[in-house]
Amino acid sequence: MTIVWTAAEAAAATGGSIAANWHVSGVSIDSRTVKAGELFIALQGPRYDGHDFVTTALARGATAAVVMRIPDGIVSLKQLLIVENTRAALEALARQARVRSTARVVAITGSVGKTSTKEMLRLVLAEQGLTHVSEDNLNNFLGVSLTLARMPVATHFVVLEIGMNHPGELSTLSRLARPNVGVITSVEAVHLESFPSVRGIADAKAELFTGMNGNGIAILNRDSHYFDYLARHALLVGITYIYSFGYNSDSDFRLFSCKVTNKGTIVRASVLDQPAAYILSTYGSHWAINSLAVLATVHAVGGHVSRAASALANVQPLPGRGARQKFIVTPYGGSIEVIDESYNASPVAVRAAMEVLGAAHPGPGGRRIAVLGDMLELGGSAAALHAELADSVLYHKIDLVFTAGPLMAYLHKALPPERRGSHAVNTDVLARQVVAATRPGDVLLVKGSAYSRTGVILAALQRHAASVSVVPRG
Repeated sequence: MTIVWTAAEAAAATGGSIAANWHVSGVSIDSRTVKAGELFIALQGPRYDGHDFVTTALARGATAAVVMRIPDGIVSLKQLLIVENTRAALEALARQARVRSTARVVAITGSVGKTSTKEMLRLVLAEQGLTHVSEDNLNNFLGVSLTLARMPVATHFVVLEIGMNHPGELSTLSRLARPNVGVITSVEAVHLESFPSVRGIADAKAELFTGMNGNGIAILNRDSHYFDYLARHALLVGITYIYSFGYNSDSDFRLFSCKVTNKGTIVRASVLDQPAAYILSTYGSHWAINSLAVLATVHAVGGHVSRAASALANVQPLPGRGARQKFIVTPYGGSIEVIDESYNASPVAVRAAMEVLGAAHPGPGGRRIAVLGDMLELGGSAAALHAELADSVLYHKIDLVFTAGPLMAYLHKALPPERRGSHAVNTDVLARQVVAATRPGDVLLVKGSAYSRTGVILAALQRHAASVSVVPRG
């Protein structure tokens, strides 16, 4: 078992008190998922109090708990670290973990592509040293603190996904993480409800450099309209090492071409003026572009770039972020293929997903079908940004588009009649319509913002397949 904290170390970091010696292999803030040997931190929120779940966490195998008071049911202090404030204690553990670590820390932000870039880095760096990575979507202050607090001392590489919805968030997170390498995958029209313009989003993304020093390395998308703007921000805080990636001919990690096939994406590129070719098991030019950000990051942390490029063949699309499933939907063996992009959506992400759908190969008699839910947090431009997706539908030869929600109604109206599937008030209603309209050979893209609940459409297709004759297969 890897020891992450001893009782004495945790007490010193938090200024808390202990009554016994113990050691833990991890840190948790959720009694439902805490693992044996971990340290449970009893956080308090407006609707919950972690102290109510301390006994549950210990019963599930937690070695000790960080608390502000002795919880009900606890008769011995031996498994407690008592502090003034548990949230401050979590932050203190994160800061001390960062101070004592010699790992190269990578922080990734961007309007789109954060998670896919993080997961690619997880895979390629794990082959080159002990790698510690943000789990799931732990990209806010609480999540980044938890990721750092869980970091083993002997870690070689740390990869943090860092998100934001408002100005000022990234500054705080960057000062906590103190990255050696800062990656900005993109600056796009997302979260516009909280920003006056896309330039305001660029300003917020540039906050990533706040916690970096002059030895830090910035990795930026050369194709972005804001590349020069972000580079100036980096220079202003003393960062002089900047690597770029993209199609642009001045890119240090340059994409020449990518070809989407049934088995993935074939990439031809230039890596620091050296030719490179490799295969991704994922689909689309957005994956190819982000793979070059990955190779730039590997170079920046002192890793082996060609070895990383070869490892990219093992990257798999994530559930909700491009994973594909094939279902048998008739007793006679007819099937449909579903591209699961149900996790989230923004204009640039929907366009990228349509590119992937456009490259798909339907079966005999099949069609390319987009099933879309509302894109949220787009402010006053929301209606226009939804309607403008019609251009991508036509360009990528999408046969039918099913839509749900008040904002996607604008796309429905903008489409030629022959491209309209149906429109519904919500995804629950649309799910039934999509299932009824689907036929063998179809390839369906399911995408929408998390709150539009496009996952219910995917679930309905799975249930329909199962009710007919099916076992899903990759």
